[in-house]
Amino acid sequence: MFDTKFFPGAKKFWHMGKIYDWDSVHVHAMSHAVHYGSSVFEGIRAYDTDRGPAIFRLQDHIERFYLSARTINMKVPFRDAEITDIIKQVMKANKLRSAYIRPNLFFGYGNLGLVPKVCPVELTVACWSWGAYLGEESLEKGVHTLLLNRRRIHPSQMDMRAKIGGMYAQSNIAGSYARSQGYDEAIFLNMEGRIAEGPGENIIVIHKNTLKTNDESESILPGITRATALELGKDMGYQVKIGPITVEELLDSDEVFFTGTAAEITPICRVTVEKENEPNKQAWKTHLIGQGKPGPITRQISEAYEAIVRGKETKYNHWLTYVYDSMEEMKTQLA
Repeated sequence: MFDTKFFPGAKKFWHMGKIYDWDSVHVHAMSHAVHYGSSVFEGIRAYDTDRGPAIFRLQDHIERFYLSARTINMKVPFRDAEITDIIKQVMKANKLRSAYIRPNLFFGYGNLGLVPKVCPVELTVACWSWGAYLGEESLEKGVHTLLLNRRRIHPSQMDMRAKIGGMYAQSNIAGSYARSQGYDEAIFLNMEGRIAEGPGENIIVIHKNTLKTNDESESILPGITRATALELGKDMGYQVKIGPITVEELLDSDEVFFTGTAAEITPICRVTVEKENEPNKQAWKTHLIGQGKPGPITRQISEAYEAIVRGKETKYNHWLTYVYDSMEEMKTQLA
């Protein structure tokens, strides 16, 4: 039996046309993706609203899902409308009002050469309850990050717009290292020595009422939550800029925050800079961001984001896909 300690609320998942119990196993140990990371995925959230669970920016996630598949020459055996329906099925099967949703396309069992010549493309979709990615206190108190002395994958090496399973080995290494040193999260530099992103988050800096983030040429995945935060900033009357972010610009910012489906809007309040060729942490310098606590603009955007995903701002309801077609269906299914 699989322990669901880290997958609360998970009861069922979908795999290649059927809903299965969480304990079911359907992936062969010699599947291509297990050995080479030849998979693509999305992280999507559904939130509880007055009309039942609503999936945030689902179509944008599905479009990126297909882009990721194209990047690794994967032919998806499902139309986007089918994937939408499957995600709704999984939400209903688990009877969750809010959830983190994980669709995953991967090359399955066939051959085990580097090129998956005869490996079928398989799809799984699961969901479970998942709170704040960096801890419940992170949204209120902010996080302490480690600015790594290592470089993010360069866009000349890989299309950084894609969410490819194997690429996240670098994120795993960096995130694990930062936590082993006592920090909440890591920040990558890019090959040019400028700020890239976190292991699974984009970065937005604020200086004098201007929100600034970098683009995909700076070794980032241009995230959907990032785009949401920038649009909210514009709607609130703030200036928004896209361009390179230097280390000095990050450290001298009035406010800084992470964005991501898992991280949502997470303030960064302290940054420690890992010193090259210096393993002694005592020699690494820590910088406060602003006053060392979540700033007013970050809070404003975070509060607006929370209201939008929960259906309380009708202007942005086009970003919501409701799991149930009617209140009656929802009440029957969730009874």
